[in-house]
Amino acid sequence: MSARGFQSLLQSFLVDYLPRRRGYSPNTVASYRDAFVLLLCWFADERGIPAERLAMSDLGGTAASDFVGWMRESRGSSPGTCNNRLAAVKSFARFAQYEAPEHISTCCDILRTPQLKAPRQEMQWLSLQAVTALVEAASARGIRDLALVSLLYDCGMRASELCGMSVGSLFLGAPSSATVVGKGRKGRAIPLSPQVAKIAGDYTKACRAAAGPGDPLFVNRSGRAIGRAGVAYVVDACARVANESHPDLVPPHVHPHSLRHSKAMHLLEAGVNLVYIRDFLGHESVVTTEVYAKANTEAKRKAIEAAEARFVPESGYSEGQKADLMEWLRTLM
Repeated sequence: MSARGFQSLLQSFLVDYLPRRRGYSPNTVASYRDAFVLLLCWFADERGIPAERLAMSDLGGTAASDFVGWMRESRGSSPGTCNNRLAAVKSFARFAQYEAPEHISTCCDILRTPQLKAPRQEMQWLSLQAVTALVEAASARGIRDLALVSLLYDCGMRASELCGMSVGSLFLGAPSSATVVGKGRKGRAIPLSPQVAKIAGDYTKACRAAAGPGDPLFVNRSGRAIGRAGVAYVVDACARVANESHPDLVPPHVHPHSLRHSKAMHLLEAGVNLVYIRDFLGHESVVTTEVYAKANTEAKRKAIEAAEARFVPESGYSEGQKADLMEWLRTLM
């Protein structure tokens, strides 16, 4: 039995393993593919090895580490981006070491490659007043942008989940809900507030009346399903408008994921259990959701005050006695 080459393994990894055996979404597979496109370009340009001549042994040694260094220094990629690309290559190595054990030494070299240390970024989230200002700015831009921003916040959706919604994803009866497909192609139903349900209904009547249930809910100028870049553009445009009127509330740039963070924080502040927030957001584990509890200083303050109210006894002194006691203490100094 002849050893499997790099090209054969990479094809199996992208075409069979990721989408079929692991059930990864097309977006995730495309992200892995892009990492390997970059890797192939690096081998061709920096090491003079074209894709058709690349062998598994070429990926051994310090190749993965050198590739990361090239992305960081020559391309100016952030540590997070470099680590994401490296994670794709490592995932391939884990696959290859079982599919073709003869290359296990090369795979081990790849898997030993350390990640870059990335500075921890603070989570960006908006107050309820800031979200209101953002929605008002979206309303001024038209019903389509109003519906997009409102659904994104009300459902705590990822931008990719919004992009994947069809007209049939909305149920505007009572109670209203939206069905979205998240990571791992796992679907979940999210309740809609009456206000957002009305906005969504007005939008579909005005802009998607002729669309079928399977057609995209939001489309771009060419009539195709809106992409994540399009969603980011709309949210950022609304943020710029809102920032002009409320510079103390709304930052000049807002990422769509900030609305997801904001919804989670607001649910937490309202006293919703982390387990329910986990299900609402579509997290695999509550450990992921705990990041909001760690970041929410207001929730911590309320919890500490509540604990003090329960366990710290009331003072046995009257107000007059306290005043006399304070005066007596001052005379001692």
